[in-house]
Amino acid sequence: MPDISVIDREGHRFPYRALACGLALAAPLFTLLGCKPAQRGHQGWVEGDFMFIGPEDSGRVTELAVSEGRQVKAGDFLFAVDSAVQTAEVEAAKAALDQAKARLARIEAAQQRPEEIAVLEASRNQAQAALEFTTSEIARVRPLVEKGVSTRQQLDQAQANYDRDRAVLDYINRQIEVARLSGRREDIDAARYAVEGAQASLANAQARAARTRVMAQAGGRIEEIYYRQGEVAPQGRPVVSLLPPENVKVRFFAPQDVLPRIAINGAVSITCDGCEAGLTGRVSFIAQQAEFTPPVIYSLEERHKLVYKIEARPDQPGRLRVGQPVTVELAP
Repeated sequence: MPDISVIDREGHRFPYRALACGLALAAPLFTLLGCKPAQRGHQGWVEGDFMFIGPEDSGRVTELAVSEGRQVKAGDFLFAVDSAVQTAEVEAAKAALDQAKARLARIEAAQQRPEEIAVLEASRNQAQAALEFTTSEIARVRPLVEKGVSTRQQLDQAQANYDRDRAVLDYINRQIEVARLSGRREDIDAARYAVEGAQASLANAQARAARTRVMAQAGGRIEEIYYRQGEVAPQGRPVVSLLPPENVKVRFFAPQDVLPRIAINGAVSITCDGCEAGLTGRVSFIAQQAEFTPPVIYSLEERHKLVYKIEARPDQPGRLRVGQPVTVELAP
């Protein structure tokens, strides 16, 4: 090292080498006196938005297919609760649907049974034969009346018999038509609505039964299990908690003079004790309102009283752990 001197205000000359050595010797003294170097970056910690997954209906846990710390994919089976009640509801809904369909078919079908219609058709054949006989009787008597062999009274009697048999035949034909008619349009529509309602009830019961087997809605790591197999899980209470990688975030606080350098989707670098080098992330949230520095914060020194909360999504979430203190530096 060249012999460079430093002159103070009184004219004393100090060699640079001696000054450097003195500063080096004084560094441990700064540490003992509580002096700290200037803070580098912004201190924060890792947070996670957990997914708390539980049954929609209370029930006893009958299957548990995961363990704490296991990685799962979206659609993987997690657990199941007792489905006896839901299965009974499905069977009852199926029976109600079959009943509604049978009623609709009966209303849409003929009002009388085929055997009853067959009796009416036999009566129609008999009336048809009687009409044919009276028709031939009129044809026989009319010429005789014209020749004076038969009286007018015989022709009138034959005509009356013909009119009677014709009326009987028309009456039987109308009976057969009515017997073959279905129910009224209003009754048919009501029966069809009942079938649709029964189908909806069946679909609802089947959906409730399917929800007794719970699948993962996203991929991630099982963090904690709250109810084990054999325990009763109340409605709405979580059985397991899941942390998807995309739900991991870094939260830190920045003073107002740094805000102009921070923008949504801006790049940041993340460092922590024992972490791999090169961790990066992107700013995902900037608070609009200032707040006082939290009483518990991972910081080297409290330099600002008013700060803004910032959140960033790490590009390598699997390398960070929730609650871990980190240092965040803004990209130049």
